Amino acid sequence: MPVSARPSPASGRYPHAVLWCVAVIVAAGCSHSVGGRALRSVPGLDDQSQSPVDVETLMLDQSQMRAITGAGDDLTIIPSMDGKIPVDIDQLAKTAPLQCQWIFEETQTFGRDVEEFHKTTFQNPPRGGLISEGAAGYRDPATARRAFDGLVALVDGCGGTTLGPMFVGEWNATPDSVQMRPGNGCERDYRVKNVVLVEVTSCAFPGSVPDIVMTNILAKVPG
Repeated sequence: MPVSARPSPASGRYPHAVLWCVAVIVAAGCSHSVGGRALRSVPGLDDQSQSPVDVETLMLDQSQMRAITGAGDDLTIIPSMDGKIPVDIDQLAKTAPLQCQWIFEETQTFGRDVEEFHKTTFQNPPRGGLISEGAAGYRDPATARRAFDGLVALVDGCGGTTLGPMFVGEWNATPDSVQMRPGNGCERDYRVKNVVLVEVTSCAFPGSVPDIVMTNILAKVPG
């Protein structure tokens, strides 16, 4: 797979921070604490999963995320954003170019062959920080690879549009990873390993933080 990149716009013509904050957490505000109580995840795809890897065993718990981010007790799970089913936000998707709608549609991001899934988003209100960890499990490595290759094609397609610099910014793909850097302190990273596709997104954290989260998740993936 070739390495690809797209430049960011030279000037701030678009509301990068606002849309990227929406893209990362879908509905919550960038700098506002979201109140409420974290709820147990609803039943998901894994009830009849054919994936040989249980993605639940890959997820980092709240104490681990607090330690990695350095946020301590200020880092909390956003209520209702701890789910086991990919989420599409059609209203937001319709505001984006067709090639970029996948930013708001996890069924496109992870593909249609997901066997099991889990994604959790955390907030650090004092610093306006957000970070999420997600993992999708597939029936075999070939299926996971197809999902990843499809994702890279989506990134490339969005990057070539007028609003591509806002949604994906500078991006880079290797045979096993794709990274997007639209600026404003936000980033979105994906890695494929064995039968798993991992996503880590973050805003307002140092770049080393999502890297450590990704490394710790991948270390749990066999093979």
